[in-house]
Amino acid sequence: MGSIDLHVHSTASDGECPPAEVVQRAQAAGLTTIALTDHDTLAGLEAAVQEGEARGVRVIAGCEFSVAADWGEMHLLAYFLPVGDDGLNAFLAGQRDGRRRRAERIVERLNGAGASVTLEAVLRESRGEAVGRPHVARALVNGGVVPDVDTAFRKYLGWRQPAFVPKELPPLTEVTALVRKVGAVTSAAHLRDRASRSSLRRLREAGVDGVEVHHPVHDEVRAQRIERLAGELGMLPTGGTDWHGDDVAMPNRAPLGSLTVPEQWLTALEELHEQRISQLEAT
Repeated sequence: MGSIDLHVHSTASDGECPPAEVVQRAQAAGLTTIALTDHDTLAGLEAAVQEGEARGVRVIAGCEFSVAADWGEMHLLAYFLPVGDDGLNAFLAGQRDGRRRRAERIVERLNGAGASVTLEAVLRESRGEAVGRPHVARALVNGGVVPDVDTAFRKYLGWRQPAFVPKELPPLTEVTALVRKVGAVTSAAHLRDRASRSSLRRLREAGVDGVEVHHPVHDEVRAQRIERLAGELGMLPTGGTDWHGDDVAMPNRAPLGSLTVPEQWLTALEELHEQRISQLEAT
């Protein structure tokens, strides 16, 4: 099965490389399997899968949902999603509409804080796809307001900064039910120290199947702790680089190919997916 990365992004959301180029870069980095997990969209998957078939790189259809958790926002990875499902695509379209509304409010706050930027400039950065704060940050950089993306977040866009606007978040249980309905599998992303026994148990009860163990924000001690808890609670381990592109000047991400997961982790995800598909076909 080779080297596996289950958390990668493209320009379909806030990554810097188009989907086909992501696959090319994955192959160059020695990866044989990636999950393209763009935020609130499946738009990049067709091109990525096509490029993967040409290059011998398996592309798993994934997505990274933003959901409401006990502590606020949580990111939920989903794997083996059916790209053509009408219900799923309608839900994701609604989430992207919410992202645009948020971008409009962020732009208003930025201009009110003396950081001149237009919504059009932000949307150009997002290329018409799922818009997020990194696109706003890049627009600020390109407009000469800040020297780099990191400064944009520290000065304006981060938590408690003048242009921070919270997302419109769906309930976790709504998303896990939606994902299970199409036979897919979920994993809570980059929980850091929120991955306590009690919080993982609540996530499992809410329908979450796994938890991200390997991630750039998880050092070896933290990763081992989360993996142990996942095993004890019957949750599947996942992991990846959370790669958005080499030029993204943001912390907590790793170079493509630098962080992989064992083959048995993907096998376990596949087995649960196949089990769910069989159950759906039997009903």
